[in-house]
Amino acid sequence: MKPVVVVTGTRPEIIKMAPILRALKEAVLPHIFVHCGQHYDYNMAQQFIENLELAVPDHWLKIESSSPGTQIAEILIKMDTLIGNIEPSVVLVEGDTNTVLSSALAANKRVVPIGHVEAGLRSFDLRMPEEHNRRLTDHISEYLFAPTECAKANLLREDVWGKIFLTGNTAIDAVNQHLPLAEKKSTILQQIPFKTFLLATAHRAENVDNPAVLESFMQVFSKSTLPIVYPMHPRTRKRLQENGMLKKMEALGNLLILPPLGYLDFLVLMKNCKLIITDSGGIQEEATAPSIRKQVLVIRRSTERQEAVETGFAKVVGTDTKVISAAIEEALEKKVKLPSVSPFGDGSAAQKTIEILKKSLA
Repeated sequence: MKPVVVVTGTRPEIIKMAPILRALKEAVLPHIFVHCGQHYDYNMAQQFIENLELAVPDHWLKIESSSPGTQIAEILIKMDTLIGNIEPSVVLVEGDTNTVLSSALAANKRVVPIGHVEAGLRSFDLRMPEEHNRRLTDHISEYLFAPTECAKANLLREDVWGKIFLTGNTAIDAVNQHLPLAEKKSTILQQIPFKTFLLATAHRAENVDNPAVLESFMQVFSKSTLPIVYPMHPRTRKRLQENGMLKKMEALGNLLILPPLGYLDFLVLMKNCKLIITDSGGIQEEATAPSIRKQVLVIRRSTERQEAVETGFAKVVGTDTKVISAAIEEALEKKVKLPSVSPFGDGSAAQKTIEILKKSLA
């Protein structure tokens, strides 16, 4: 049997594809792990791979370009050559990054089937590059692994030609598989001087590339009644420096800025925080895992994780200082009782995905 190619490009993709790689190994299916290096800090990606105790990628494509267009072109060219040499049975991609779109296009031009893990998500906000990436990938994929009924409905509504399978989201698999390991290995709580804290992250271009939004976030942090732990993405740090805000933010007494963290450390922070403030899509999913169960304030205008909103786990609050601050106080006062099950599945998504592929490829 020809091998299955599993492609990642960013740290969230590594996390969500880790259960897929394990399921492939357990099913004794030949597979090749390719990391494209869209997050081109080698050490940060390597840290995640080691954290999750994954095998070193069979191919590591170090991407040098910085603009989105040239990045997509560079990945497409390198993946085209690699797919041509490997001749895989299927190329598996996950999510909505430039790596996903360019790898899917490369497979499509080589007439190799594409399997899209986490297919069908829609924010309906076409200002977001991720929305373009996920839509285009869905419409050229042969296997569409929808994490929820809502995602499946989106795909049916758009009349995609590929086969749709309801599997759940591998983000829940990843939390279930890695939280016990995190609690054994992580020492991150020793670095936190607060007994009770909020956890914040921000990295999306529409937020951190906008100085007004960065200023808004800084005002939110300064007014918070509870201290905030903030693992800072390199992109955010760079933008704060460029706009003369980094020193001001570092001077806030109730804010602890940390360097980018490994997945295990971050899981421990999620489990132990009071509330999460983020623009991340993956964190909205992970927070719903039964072992985490935290409310999330989404500092964006939209979300493609509507299920998290509908079940009370997430609330979209935008980027205005007053609105976010009011939402924080309301969340802390009301203490919403969250469901005991995740809307994103029971942690068996990877196993279901690989069983489907095994039958189809046989």
